[in-house]
Amino acid sequence: MAEKEKSQSNYKGFVAGVFSGVAKLTVGHPFDTIKVRLQTSDSTRFSGPLQCLLQTVRKEGVAGLYKGATPPLVGWMFMDSLMLGSLTYYRKFLHRTLFNPHRMAASPSAFAQRDLPLPDSQLHKLPTIGHAMAGVMAGATVSFIAAPVEHIKARLQIQYSSVKSERLYKGPIDCMRKIYRFHGLPGLYHGLSATLLFRSFFFFWWGSYDIFTRLLSEKTSLSTPAINFWAGGLSAQVFWITSYPSDVVKQRIMTDPLAGGLGDGVRRFPNWRSAAKTVYKENGVKGYWRGFVPCFLRAFPANAMALVAFEGVMRALP
Repeated sequence: MAEKEKSQSNYKGFVAGVFSGVAKLTVGHPFDTIKVRLQTSDSTRFSGPLQCLLQTVRKEGVAGLYKGATPPLVGWMFMDSLMLGSLTYYRKFLHRTLFNPHRMAASPSAFAQRDLPLPDSQLHKLPTIGHAMAGVMAGATVSFIAAPVEHIKARLQIQYSSVKSERLYKGPIDCMRKIYRFHGLPGLYHGLSATLLFRSFFFFWWGSYDIFTRLLSEKTSLSTPAINFWAGGLSAQVFWITSYPSDVVKQRIMTDPLAGGLGDGVRRFPNWRSAAKTVYKENGVKGYWRGFVPCFLRAFPANAMALVAFEGVMRALP
């Protein structure tokens, strides 16, 4: 009976993650398009986020802001499902093992007893460091889906022509097909190591989410959905402040020409270090923060609504 209840509860994080992904895409993708375009261009094309926004809408229409939306629409449903589902699992795992107050460190029988249910009076909350560790583990897990999704998305987002016939890729399927044809699976996973590094900063996201949730619960009379909203938005800001430079380098790598039969140009960056050095050489330290404003503006509403959707569905599911 206990095993049945355990398996039933484990599915909730994955289902709730689907709703989180849809909410995040709807609110955040136009901001993301502006961010990626600024990250992968210089000041000769766009002087800043406002000019990028106005020029995109003027030349490509509002639809231009949603270029590359199909991969994350599908991908983010799976990505958030996997990320938030695995996050839920890793939290439980760490709660039962590393942070179990009833685990006897010197006794081999500790691992035999770690899955025994505890009375409500003896249950403890996972400490903030545990939430942060679970975030890193979930980030690494989801990177294997996120890398190709974000790779395809980024290449579609930097196609500036409003005329489809002038674009190298007609859409996400065509992009995947061409990259796979000339570069195989490694081509689709171009930028995986940069993605793993970027998502290691989930340590700060989920650690701060726990801190904000606890503070808002203890210091305010906000409703649970309101706490989810504010904690989700604020923790997303913490995440982007800590991780943004690594995202700039990741986008440079993912939009670097793959060359070969694609005919998309000459490869510039053989590795992450080369891309990071180029960013610094071109614009100095401020180069690592180009496009930060739209990212920062997007982070709060997109992730706040995503966390409201996730926590709401988690509470609603049986």
